[in-house]
Amino acid sequence: MSRAGRDGQPAVTSRGRPRLVVATHSRHKLAELRDLLHLERAELLDLDDVGLAAEPVEDGATFAANAALKARFYARLSGLPTLADDSGLEVEALGGGPGVRTRRFAGEEATDADNNARLLEVLAGLPPERRQARYRCVLALARPDMAGPRGGLPVRLARGTFPGRIATHPRGANGFGYDPIFEPAGEPPGGATVGEWSPERKAAVSHRARAARRMAAILRDLGY
Repeated sequence: MSRAGRDGQPAVTSRGRPRLVVATHSRHKLAELRDLLHLERAELLDLDDVGLAAEPVEDGATFAANAALKARFYARLSGLPTLADDSGLEVEALGGGPGVRTRRFAGEEATDADNNARLLEVLAGLPPERRQARYRCVLALARPDMAGPRGGLPVRLARGTFPGRIATHPRGANGFGYDPIFEPAGEPPGGATVGEWSPERKAAVSHRARAARRMAAILRDLGY
């Protein structure tokens, strides 16, 4: 059991641990954020833990808009502080695309392999200096106890960026998404992709890790 937070303090369990919902059904993502945030007091829960199956329409034009939308949506439904993320890939030659369509770049039902193949096709023939790209992540925190007089929920945002370039062909089996074709900044053209990096090396410098470090500082100040 838990009680609602008062005077800006987080809702806590009967054992005194503040609860925080992570807007995901993925146990993998929950575990990843738990490791990245490294909060000593908080109990992190996913949507299944709080019995939420509804999904918002993610129609924001930016990662920040979508992250805030999800955080507010699930905070209202759960009655608990909620952390949501939105992330993806921006390619300079595509004017920042695929952006919020990162997971659907090759179509609504596209697999990671489909998206990678489509991006390589679009960039075919471009030299390394025109293949610059970056992963972006925005984490949004919404707290139902901070609702305004008209029901609006303010959010706190933390951002992280992971710069690099798009390789000419996929390499490596680690990671997911565009990792097999993403060469981090610092690697020479044709160097290692994130798909060839160890998970530990990626976790130290990824866009989500950088956003999580910034959000962790916010959460600790709030008592998590």
